[in-house]
Amino acid sequence: MNTPKEVVQIVNKLALNKGNYKINKTLILAFLAGAYIAFGGLLAIIVGGGSPGLAASNPGIVKFLFGATFPIGLILVVTVGAELFTGNNAYFVPNVLSRKQNIGAVLKNWGLVYFGNFLGAIFVAYVITHLTHIVSGSPFIDSVHNVAVGKTSHTFLVTFLKGIGANWLVCLAVWQGMAAKNTTGKILSIWLPVMAFVTMGFEHSIANMYFIPLAIFEGANITWTSFLINNLIPATLGNIVGGVLFVGLPYGYLFGKLDTGIKI
Repeated sequence: MNTPKEVVQIVNKLALNKGNYKINKTLILAFLAGAYIAFGGLLAIIVGGGSPGLAASNPGIVKFLFGATFPIGLILVVTVGAELFTGNNAYFVPNVLSRKQNIGAVLKNWGLVYFGNFLGAIFVAYVITHLTHIVSGSPFIDSVHNVAVGKTSHTFLVTFLKGIGANWLVCLAVWQGMAAKNTTGKILSIWLPVMAFVTMGFEHSIANMYFIPLAIFEGANITWTSFLINNLIPATLGNIVGGVLFVGLPYGYLFGKLDTGIKI
């Protein structure tokens, strides 16, 4: 197992590599990540959303089933390689602290990856899910609608705070994945925090690029404006705060200090 300091050193190298990717490589890897997260969302709908009888008698178990099946997306991102906006919210922070990378490089990566993630999630929502009618019948369609309606019904502040919680755990999952030295350890390390954030109902912007557009394609009474204003914007801002402030910043400060010259 890699130590926290060794993980930060791995993060530093990865961030430098990510910052040097050509635009087309970044976009392709980002598209794949958005698709992988969407596949996790689809699996969660099939398993968790396909259990209405269990939900009526034990809603906590159904939430767990939803959360337990969703992590396949992030597991794929980390193990086979892809660019995920929410993970990158934390990746670059240690290098920014040590001035190895500047804010401009970070914002460029975030912008390209966010756009690519959106394309990948929308592709799986429309082409792989909607056009194939996988969730068009009951009980899956009810789950699709209920998830999206719930996600667009909170206040800006509530969704923002849920966004912080989601990416705090997502970035910890990525960090743990880098701490593990074998595939089994990586899968378990990623699965636990991601399962937890989904089960608890936090808001992940990239996952929501799948869940809510899918519901719109499937006839839910939700507008694209509502999706953007009531969910995607506050969830994205919360994700940035969760990744930067609660993972990248403290771990970069505490365990990158010997390389950066930062005094504690």
